[in-house]
Amino acid sequence: MRKRQEPGLFAQLRNPPGGRDARIMLRALAVDRTGTGLWAASSVLYLTFVTHLSAQQIGVLLGAAGVAGIAGSPLAGRLAGRLPVRTLLIGCHLLRLVTLTLVLVCTRFEALLVVVAVTYLGDRAAKTLEMLFATRAAGDRRAAYQALSRSASNAGYGFGAGIAALGLAVGTTDAYRALIIGNALSFAVAAALVWRTSGPGARTAGEPHPATAGPARPKGPWRDRGYLRFVLLDIPMNLDDSILGVGLPLWLVSETSAPHALVPAFLVINTVLVVLLQLAVSRRAEGPRGAVRALGLYGVLMSVCCALPAWAASADAWTAALVLLAAAVLVTMAELMRSVSSWELAVLLAPPGERAAYLGVAGMSQSIQKSAGPPLLTGVVMAAGPAGWLALGAAVAGLAAIQRRGCAARLRAMEGVRGPASGAASRTSG
Repeated sequence: MRKRQEPGLFAQLRNPPGGRDARIMLRALAVDRTGTGLWAASSVLYLTFVTHLSAQQIGVLLGAAGVAGIAGSPLAGRLAGRLPVRTLLIGCHLLRLVTLTLVLVCTRFEALLVVVAVTYLGDRAAKTLEMLFATRAAGDRRAAYQALSRSASNAGYGFGAGIAALGLAVGTTDAYRALIIGNALSFAVAAALVWRTSGPGARTAGEPHPATAGPARPKGPWRDRGYLRFVLLDIPMNLDDSILGVGLPLWLVSETSAPHALVPAFLVINTVLVVLLQLAVSRRAEGPRGAVRALGLYGVLMSVCCALPAWAASADAWTAALVLLAAAVLVTMAELMRSVSSWELAVLLAPPGERAAYLGVAGMSQSIQKSAGPPLLTGVVMAAGPAGWLALGAAVAGLAAIQRRGCAARLRAMEGVRGPASGAASRTSG
């Protein structure tokens, strides 16, 4: 019998898991990330040339904003257990619309510090709420929806960065302000799109109420040591982000003879591979077994990826260039594995009746990595030279193996508590 061919990316974007609401949400994601691309490419230059902050002040401002963003995920998860996700997400978009507008009129460092910190808090809260929306709207097809959302997000981000490049080429104060206004307007459009959705209910279809989820009352994520252990180990599982954006570019420039013009190729490789391969990877990392298996593959890919910069340091210019491009490919493949498995496990390991609060805590791992990852790479890994990269690869591979065993054991224990019938359903979904 001939195997049914999976629909392509564009066909699935037109008819994603979750139907009409999911399709509208993917458009909102693309618009939101277009604004993010504008901000990422222009914010430092805006703060330097328009508000006249020093490099030290910008560092403190962005660092404090990153710390504030850590609180966004658990706050969103807690509120989502009490209020509709749709309403909260619209609120996050409008909050960022207000704060980005205030950025245009604030000139003092102290005021900008507060405004940008609130913007980052709203940004992380919005990402957690988007995750909850997908979990509830797409149901068992959440991994496929996650893959589509990453494709839409990367396309939007690249489009926004391209627009920003045109504005930065003009280089005037008005051009910088126009880019910030464009980011603010993206939140208004995203909020309008989310308003058009019907909004999934307060709980996933078939998800039990916390009061009736089982014989014992759920204890909450902050008292669940097993889940906190998963979140803690998930932080180093997100290091691929800092390796791609910080580690490889700085290592190329400072420690290899590869041409500096190669640095933008890392982002191009990442964007193209995510758009092309995320759907295919998601099908192999879906469900309990696939998600646990992806953790082991992540560790292998990261260990090999980290060995390549160590090799590049002693290679000639062209060999170093090829080796670092290969590292960019491997770290992107690792990211593809992690993005699906991390989200899938965050859902599967949470008690069904308290998923909103649990997923809010799980969302902290990305925020913490974004704050701690760059200093770890620059201050520890790169300072130790090639040996630092080899040690990082070995450490991540080892932690991935520990995470894999821990997740598999918790899933088995949860399956035993649910009973044979629900356990069979879980295996079917995997």
